[in-house]
Amino acid sequence: MELRSRREFLAVGAVGLAGALLPRRSFGSRFPVPGSHFAAGRLKQAVCRWTYDKLSLPELAKAAKGIGLAGIDLLQPNEWDVVRDAGLVCSMGYPTDRKDFLSTGFNDRANHAMLLTELERTIPLAAQHQVPNVIAMFGNRAGKSDAAGIAASIEGLSKIKPLAEQHGVTVCVELLNSKVDHKDYQGDHTAFGVEVMKGVGSPRVKLLYDIYHMQIMEGDVIRTIRDNVAYIGHFHTGGVPGRHELDGKQELNWRAIANAIADTNYTGFVAHEFVPTASDPLTSLKAAYEVFAV
Repeated sequence: MELRSRREFLAVGAVGLAGALLPRRSFGSRFPVPGSHFAAGRLKQAVCRWTYDKLSLPELAKAAKGIGLAGIDLLQPNEWDVVRDAGLVCSMGYPTDRKDFLSTGFNDRANHAMLLTELERTIPLAAQHQVPNVIAMFGNRAGKSDAAGIAASIEGLSKIKPLAEQHGVTVCVELLNSKVDHKDYQGDHTAFGVEVMKGVGSPRVKLLYDIYHMQIMEGDVIRTIRDNVAYIGHFHTGGVPGRHELDGKQELNWRAIANAIADTNYTGFVAHEFVPTASDPLTSLKAAYEVFAV
C-alpha cells in the first residue's frame, strides 16, 4: 500500500452473504471465475480496489472486465458478490476490517488467538463465495529478532493450514517494505517469508510477493521470483519510485518481469496495485494489463 491505508478505500459491511452460483469456467484451480471473458496471455490479472477508489465498485468491475482483467483484489466479504455478479472474482479477500491490520501479525504469539478467529470465520465464507485467497500479515517487529518472528509465524500459520487446506482457500501473507511505507514491518525480505513458508509446509499458506515493496528492499526481482515461486501464491505490482504506473518513469522492466513469472508456469493472480496519475486512470490500468498480457 502507498501512504494511506487500504482500509480507507474499502466499504465496511457484515459478512454472511449467500447466493446462487453462476455458470463458470475453470481457471485450473478449485475456484473458477464467473463469466466467459478472460485475460489474454498466460497470466490471470486483477486490480486492487483501493487504488481506484474514485470509481464505485460496480463501475470498477465493469471497467476491469472490459479491459480483460479477471478479478479485483482486497475486498471485504460484503463486496465479494458485487464483483462476481459482474463476471469477475474477488482475487484476494480481507478477513476483517481492522485499523491495525498491517502492523498486527503472526510474528507475535499474543496476536494468534485474534488472527486465527478472523481467519476461521472467513475461510469457509471465502470457499462459499469462490474467493481463492485471503490476506494475512507478518506484523511489526517491535524489537523481535528474525528468528523469534519466524518461529511465531510458523506456529500460528500452522494452526490455520488444516482449515485452509480443507476449504481450498490460500492464506497469503504479504511482504512489505519497511524503508519507505511501513516502518518496523518485520516481513520485509523474501528470505524471511520463505523460511516461514518452509516451516509451515502447506500449499494453502503462501506469500503475497509485492514487487513494489521487494524492489525497494532488495531488488533482484526476477531471480528471486524464479528461485522462490513455489512459495508465492499471489503478486502485486506497483512502479518504483512512487507506486505509480508501470511505465518508462519506473526503474523496473515490467514486461521482462511478466514473462519471467509466466515462464515459471505460475497459475495464480497478478494484481495491479499502483496509484494512477493519468487524467483518465483507466488508461493506466489498460496499459498495465497490456504489459502483463504475455
